[in-house]
Amino acid sequence: MSLLEVRGLRVAYGSGAGAVAAVRGVDLSLDAGRKLGIAGESGCGKSTLALALLRLLPPTARLSGEVLLDGEDVLTMRWGRLRAVRWAGASIVFQGAMHSLNAVRGVGDQIAEPVLLHQRVTRAAARRRAGELLELVGLPAGRAGSFPHELSGGQRQRVMIAMALACGPRLIVADEPTTALDVMIQAQILGLIGGLVTERGIGLLMISHDLAVLADVCDRLAVMYAGRVVEEGPAGAVYTAALHPYGRALSAAFPRVGDSASRRAPRGLPGDPPDPAALPGGCAFRPRCPEALAVCAEAEQELTGDGGHRAACVRVAAPGGEGRA
Repeated sequence: MSLLEVRGLRVAYGSGAGAVAAVRGVDLSLDAGRKLGIAGESGCGKSTLALALLRLLPPTARLSGEVLLDGEDVLTMRWGRLRAVRWAGASIVFQGAMHSLNAVRGVGDQIAEPVLLHQRVTRAAARRRAGELLELVGLPAGRAGSFPHELSGGQRQRVMIAMALACGPRLIVADEPTTALDVMIQAQILGLIGGLVTERGIGLLMISHDLAVLADVCDRLAVMYAGRVVEEGPAGAVYTAALHPYGRALSAAFPRVGDSASRRAPRGLPGDPPDPAALPGGCAFRPRCPEALAVCAEAEQELTGDGGHRAACVRVAAPGGEGRA
């Protein structure tokens, strides 16, 4: 049994104009000790998916489907059980550590808080545990008394990772964990996260708009567009040989080291993801797709492919691109 199984997950937000679908039938699987990356532009549903895994969405959100954590459905848990699972069963590293940490409390106290809540130890033991966790993520235990504004961006992100590890969770969800960090600090943070996953045998679900970063860190990648997974497969294959036109566009948007042609003319993608309240008919990517066929306007494609690498594209479903032009 997988550590995490997401089956047919749908998330819709209530609005004055009716329900707006942000996540539309996502299926994912993650084993312990493995790393799954979720890629896509802003507005594709990545963060909504991350928050839905622990039911951290606002009251206006309506969820359906299944989120099985060690076989137990998070979406049907009673409040007391859900409260116990958060931190101890699964935890989340939010993007923007400065906004996620309490500005008027020392970081050691913030790390110790979930330990006190879930492990029922003394305050002295919780403070010792906070110091151990800081050292685990590469910070001196003496920084426990520091306030968030006294730490650099990379140090604050390390504090967030220490908090996520505080109660020994089986799953960590990292939502853009290196946002706004310089490339050297980003590499250190990503190396730290990857090492902890391997050493502790936990599962990591990491979200980013940067396909190159995810390909370097994760075992498998899932590409989201307009609330759906449009491609899923081994990280290297998705990054270097994407099957879906959107996956290829994401990969091509980043210049490759040693490739002078891509450095001089990195390829982007015109336009933006569609408004969830006004999705086009058929394939949601069709209005931006340089390879669209007439059949693409008729219906959205399901994930299709061989060898564990699948894409929701009519050209994958019909090899060679056969179809009505």
